[in-house]
Amino acid sequence: MLKAIGLMSGTSLDGVDVALIETDGERIGTFGPTSYRAYSDCERVLLRQALADAVSVIERDARPGALMDAELLVTRAHAEAIENFLKAHNLSRDAIDVVGFHGQTVLHRPDQKLTVQIGDGHALAKALGLPVVFDLRAADVAAGGQGAPLVPVYHRALVRLLNSTGPAMVVNIGGVANITYIDGETLIACDTGPGNAPLDDFMLRRTGEAVDRDGRTAARGRADQDWIARALSRPFFTTPPPKSLDRNDFAALSVEGMSTEDGAATLTAFTAASIAMIAPTLPKLPANWIVVGGGASNPTLMRMLGQRVAPASMIRGTDLGWSGDAVEAQAFAYMAVRSLKGLPLTFPGTTGVTAPLTGGVLAKP
Repeated sequence: MLKAIGLMSGTSLDGVDVALIETDGERIGTFGPTSYRAYSDCERVLLRQALADAVSVIERDARPGALMDAELLVTRAHAEAIENFLKAHNLSRDAIDVVGFHGQTVLHRPDQKLTVQIGDGHALAKALGLPVVFDLRAADVAAGGQGAPLVPVYHRALVRLLNSTGPAMVVNIGGVANITYIDGETLIACDTGPGNAPLDDFMLRRTGEAVDRDGRTAARGRADQDWIARALSRPFFTTPPPKSLDRNDFAALSVEGMSTEDGAATLTAFTAASIAMIAPTLPKLPANWIVVGGGASNPTLMRMLGQRVAPASMIRGTDLGWSGDAVEAQAFAYMAVRSLKGLPLTFPGTTGVTAPLTGGVLAKP
């Protein structure tokens, strides 16, 4: 078993999650501590500008506009997150075998064989004095895969710990929402559509707050079902897995003419409906939907999703002893070890790649 630290900065742009696990790349041995390094308001402004500037990128190494400064920020923030993590938990640097570094996705266009995650893995390895595995999506996209979602192989390892029978469904609701369907050796995954990103962006514009805390604003509003029906008429939602999205693929869908409460309710219901639409494309209907990610902490979203997937049960990952918001950070620790061992990270059923494929680049200190 190797001790690995995983790092994740997701499309919600809230901060850096850090998690330690022990794994051999197949089994999860032990779960270690987790922590979080929030982005400041100024840092979020820079990251949002980087997202805007990334739209023009056609070469994955290009860093126009704010992207160069944002890459320095991402690298520095992740180094700070690990240094603080090691100190807070009295962990020896020598005890850590590898760091899994996802970076910050600023552009994802698999149809053009282009995916861009900013963050300098080589600089991070030097700063930490630890080996770092990074650039985990590129090999899959280069081989014709969607490059996302990457976490399903870790979801499978978590579900195997439950010793459950029948198909299981894990729903990860971050900035983008994705699912993993696990039934024995069958592994199917895809992005389902928007997660928290459209709602977060809307709330920031309307209120200055980065999120709809506890879904309170949406709970006071009324969802526009006609708007939702029009949004769901896009071909993406009836396309079977595998499929993936860029964070901004639905940015043109506007609720600006609605009140703040109704706009929040409509965007929340849109996320719930788009997740539920994946069910008819699956081999079997899972009896339980296990929800992780930031969306699991939104009671209004959970209620709306529960209504959409009934009579299936909704279970929060935290109720199973999973680490809630840190699941993706754990996943990148797990995948770093798999990468070191040459084990596959992506599969035909998860990204559409033609055969199971490993990935990642190893940076040595």
